[in-house]
Amino acid sequence: MALTTSTTAYFSSFNGPSSGTSLPSSPFSLKFPPFWPWQKVKIGPLSVSPMGFGTWAWGNQLLWGYQQSMDDELQKTFNLAVENGINLFDTADSYGTGRLDGQSERLLGKFIKEFQGKKRVQDDIVIATKFAAYPWRLTPNQFVKACRASLDRIQIEQIGIGQLHWSTANYAPLQEQALWDGLVAMYDKGLVRGVGVSNYGPKQLVKIYDYLKARGVPLVSAQVQFSLLSMGEDQLEIKNVCDSLGIRLIAYSPLGLGMLTGKYTPENLPRGPRAFLFRQILPGLAPLLGSIREIAQRRRKTIPQVAINWCICKGTIPIPGVKTVKQAEENLGALRWQLSSNELFQLESAATESPTKMIQNIFQTR
Repeated sequence: MALTTSTTAYFSSFNGPSSGTSLPSSPFSLKFPPFWPWQKVKIGPLSVSPMGFGTWAWGNQLLWGYQQSMDDELQKTFNLAVENGINLFDTADSYGTGRLDGQSERLLGKFIKEFQGKKRVQDDIVIATKFAAYPWRLTPNQFVKACRASLDRIQIEQIGIGQLHWSTANYAPLQEQALWDGLVAMYDKGLVRGVGVSNYGPKQLVKIYDYLKARGVPLVSAQVQFSLLSMGEDQLEIKNVCDSLGIRLIAYSPLGLGMLTGKYTPENLPRGPRAFLFRQILPGLAPLLGSIREIAQRRRKTIPQVAINWCICKGTIPIPGVKTVKQAEENLGALRWQLSSNELFQLESAATESPTKMIQNIFQTR
């Protein structure tokens, strides 16, 4: 779990006075991991790194510009993450566009199989995949079939966390019980070690928790959009519900699709569909981005590292998406240090003052 030499040098350049023991750049010195083994967190029966990596972009051509020529870089990114202790990878059976449907799962399976490190490290990898609530998935058995298909694509015997990708309560409430019974069936058949949900609001989250508990199935995780851009009442209520019921909150889009990286401005927008959203939101983010930048400079961190660390300090497991080794290295720099209470207050005050917020996922329920 030791850092590679190049990664160590990278972290050394960002290591501030508050981040603990400094990271030496000499190849003859001790190399420190981005987090210690006792800093792993529990998701039900699973022990995972305090941050995972998301793989939405792996196969998505429309939003993230995926090309199969990127696969070598993605594999290097995966290897770097695993070598540095990251063992949680989030995916979905719907990640991938058109003929590349399921590509994210296939790539993860390939990368796990070809990983050259210790088998113990390989076996420690936790895959959290999500099953789409497609309108033709109307019975528990259809969700079991979907789970087996994911197992085949990932080439593993058991999925770490099997998650419902979204609830149908808003538009097809009669389908909802089939989704829930599908989770029960996956768990009872031993296809998954734990079950979770994604895009469930606080009220629906309590309902499925009670439903599963009555059938002997613990709900171990709830995945929602959670960041300094998504501090709405619903998100904070979801966090409170998770804390009270012992559900681990997994924070997707901790960088607001890239708006909290500091890379983009109203004059410098990303290509593709994200540009429309960024054009609406970025002009109102000056107070928040200014506060993040100020803390980043003081801590000798980067803007993304501060934004991700905020999610960790709030007791969530952030899963920033990664496409390159450079992104993975930078995200790893969000670990092994902690924002102070005053800095958390400063960031949250700035987030409240910013007139624009992230648009909520249309599939999230109440």
